[in-house]
Amino acid sequence: MATRLVCTPRTLPAGRRVAAAALAAELHGAEANAHDARSPAERLLEQRRRAADPRSPAVIAVVRRSAWGRGGVRLTTGFIDSPSVALRREILRHLNMWSERANVKFVYSTDNPRVRIARETGLIWGGYWSYLGTDILAIPDDEPTMNLEGFHLRTSATEFRRVVCHEAGHTLGFPHEHMRAALVQRIDKQKAYAYFRRTDGWTKRDVDEQVLTPLAAQSLFATPVDQTSIMCYQLPDELTVDGKPILGGTRINRTDHAFAAHIYPKPARAAKTAKTAKTAKTAKTAKTAKSAKRAKKAKSAKPTRSARPRAA
Repeated sequence: MATRLVCTPRTLPAGRRVAAAALAAELHGAEANAHDARSPAERLLEQRRRAADPRSPAVIAVVRRSAWGRGGVRLTTGFIDSPSVALRREILRHLNMWSERANVKFVYSTDNPRVRIARETGLIWGGYWSYLGTDILAIPDDEPTMNLEGFHLRTSATEFRRVVCHEAGHTLGFPHEHMRAALVQRIDKQKAYAYFRRTDGWTKRDVDEQVLTPLAAQSLFATPVDQTSIMCYQLPDELTVDGKPILGGTRINRTDHAFAAHIYPKPARAAKTAKTAKTAKTAKTAKTAKSAKRAKKAKSAKPTRSARPRAA
């Protein structure tokens, strides 16, 4: 069976992209002023300014839609088609696997949620996809920002983890790892055109946009290329120049967690409190063990009482 590139991230047209930037700026205005010079947004802005006119709204939009800000994000999350409570909880559980080390949280809400999940089928809305980062702020309230086509409780655990965690990564601002230049260079263009036309019905333009156009290096804050990242989809060996597959990830790996923690660090106070509590617990355990050892030693050193001689 052919391996399909099942995720086709959605992007905004220029007009909506600028609107998303304005909304993000309003939402995080106070936080933006608190950014230090080495924050991802600040560094990316400087890189963009070297390459384009800093007065252009589109330049700012590219920066603002990459991430939600160093303060982390709490994303209210709703569902377009009212799935069962059990399915809703399972989807939220997988979305929140990113919060293990990063200061991010997807929280269920029915009150104008920012993240709106559908399970649509068909050419227009079908497939697995999500808008990238703060782009979701410019999507009309009655439209989904993420789609998990046909997902139900019988979907396999592996597919649940792979797809939901992957799409959550897009919502957090993480692009496709397989569109990094080092991996794109390994793909045979003509084979890719034929393959995706056969498996997905994509045009040459679709393949160029979704597979063969590498992400601009200056727009990324990234780790070295990692083909086992959850943000990298598997591509079969029949598509590559070297005849080796691009492995793809099935779960959030250590590199993913570390990078997410760098972009969305948890509050230092919380980390310090946790460390202090752990240290105190360790010290208490050591003290208790030491006291027990002393008591045992004292007991063994205590002279035993001689037995009384029985009366004749």
